[in-house]
Amino acid sequence: FFDNDGVLVDTEPLFLEATQQVLATVGVEVSPQIYHDLTMRSGRTVFELATAQGISEAAIIELRAIRDQRYSELIRGGIQVLDGVPEALERLRGVWPTAIVTSSGRDHFEEIHAQTNLLRFFEFVLADGDYAQHKPHPAPYRAAAERMGVDPARCLAVEDTERGLVSATEAGMECLVIPH
Repeated sequence: FFDNDGVLVDTEPLFLEATQQVLATVGVEVSPQIYHDLTMRSGRTVFELATAQGISEAAIIELRAIRDQRYSELIRGGIQVLDGVPEALERLRGVWPTAIVTSSGRDHFEEIHAQTNLLRFFEFVLADGDYAQHKPHPAPYRAAAERMGVDPARCLAVEDTERGLVSATEAGMECLVIPH
């Protein structure tokens, strides 16, 4: 099972850029380190920083929508498939069944992969909304193993973050982490 952002495609910088731009409009600065610590390590949201500054929940919902629009614009500007990914997936084709397990929303995921030609390598995709709880909870990887019809102990997850590692290992899988 492959994570998407940071494993297959180089989209995390675009998401960070969109988030930084939107939160800056309300005076919240998000450094790459803060973003990494909150989202990549613990699976939390940097919008907590806006809440801590007294920004209302209604305003945060609006900011998220604006961020999502901006992220879509950045995606449409072009995304990069990470080096070696198509070749590795081609070598795995027919040898091992593969799937994508991502925290990305389905709309953004589809915008990304409209540009990649990578989905042909995968049996299925699980995205935000296809499981009960997000990474670092084990639910995404448990759902993937169940859908594939295999014991999680027989699975390998490929991740780039600590929250992904925790999700996969708590689901009972081995996990290969490729920091990006």
